Amino acid sequence: MESIWTMTADIQKRESLKEDITTDTAVIGGGMAGLLIASFLQKKGIQAVVLEAARIGSGQTKNTTAKISLQHGLIYHKLIEEAGEKKAKLYAEANRRAIAEYRNIINQKQISCEFRECSAYLYSLEETEPLKKEEEAAKSLGICAELTTKTELPFEVLSALKFYDQAVFHPLLFLKRIAEDLTIYEDTKVLTVERTEEENKVVTNHGVVRAKNVVFAAHYPFINVPGYYFLRMHQERSYVIALTNTKQMDNIYYGIDKEGLSFRKSGDYLLLGGGNHRTGENTGGGKYQKLYMAAEKWFPGCKEITRFSAQDCMPLDNIPYIGQFSTSTPDWYVATGFKKWGMTSSMVSAMIISDLILKGKSPYEEVFGPQRFDLQASAANLAEEGTQSVKGLSKGVFSTTPKCTHMGCALEWNPDEVSWDCPCHGSRFSSDGKVIDNPAIEDLSGE
Repeated sequence: MESIWTMTADIQKRESLKEDITTDTAVIGGGMAGLLIASFLQKKGIQAVVLEAARIGSGQTKNTTAKISLQHGLIYHKLIEEAGEKKAKLYAEANRRAIAEYRNIINQKQISCEFRECSAYLYSLEETEPLKKEEEAAKSLGICAELTTKTELPFEVLSALKFYDQAVFHPLLFLKRIAEDLTIYEDTKVLTVERTEEENKVVTNHGVVRAKNVVFAAHYPFINVPGYYFLRMHQERSYVIALTNTKQMDNIYYGIDKEGLSFRKSGDYLLLGGGNHRTGENTGGGKYQKLYMAAEKWFPGCKEITRFSAQDCMPLDNIPYIGQFSTSTPDWYVATGFKKWGMTSSMVSAMIISDLILKGKSPYEEVFGPQRFDLQASAANLAEEGTQSVKGLSKGVFSTTPKCTHMGCALEWNPDEVSWDCPCHGSRFSSDGKVIDNPAIEDLSGE
């Protein structure tokens, strides 16, 4: 299963770390977030080194649907209610600026990456009221949005909310260009980070990197304490098929109904996505088949070119954790919990973390700072995470299925992915026991 991005981009392989080195900032993770953070730091005169366990862009970045958008589902009405108008406005402003930053970088560097501006739609076949509330919230925050029933979808909708001035692109072609100016070590897995008053020692399988600052940008933090991110979010999977011989669409669409699907054009392909579920809860399978059956219904004669899936970190209050890793580690930073909006959130991470390292503050840290805790927004999800962890750990004690090397939860078989998935914190392993997705860093023992 290969994404259309890996099918159409060839990125130069980098060498692994050969010896112990010293740098100002060590960035752990060579996906979109890690490379953008390193790029911003370098532009501001701060030496940064990127450490990637496999190849750059080989994690979640290669499987994104690559929307550059501030439309993140039904978020703004809820944000205003739970976090207040000030924080909601900062959230919108940060993501609006992120879209502009992509546009500026692509224009300045003349990057050929299929960047295309378009509108983004939320749509529903069942109800209008949530979209009306979202329209009112968006407009109150200065977002150009409009309620409509006219779309390019192959079926009628009850209602749709159109956001203007959004964009899409080819993430790996963009990544390939910005990586040219950076110091990157591939096949260099970070095993642990040791912190002293004088320095941080980032221990890898090929040597030690001594750094003043450390940025955790490897999707899901693999260090449990401090930070406790394993208690503050879970992971979800979603599925995509790339089709030809379909109706082409200039804009992007995201369904808000329980079985809602997403649609996005890329060249001659149409990306049809859906089938969301908590990682480790797909024992029945059939997600790709369900997508293809829907495609055949709407686009008779369509042809599936490839299929792929992504994994998303879901924070307690629906806002990414971007900023200082914990109160006890002022020189550690983190970028995680992007939900399903990794491309825009990666740029927001670069903006915030580069400002924090250079200036000690960011205009957006109030809303994205990981040390926040809103009981109203987080209580129900926090209880759910605790329940899931207890259930998975208890099953791990008695079950004969493989146990996750992160914290010992019993793994579940995912027939769509041919993988062992952890329902507690989202680690994934191939059928032969190799780590696919963190927070686990050790392979299965083969028991």
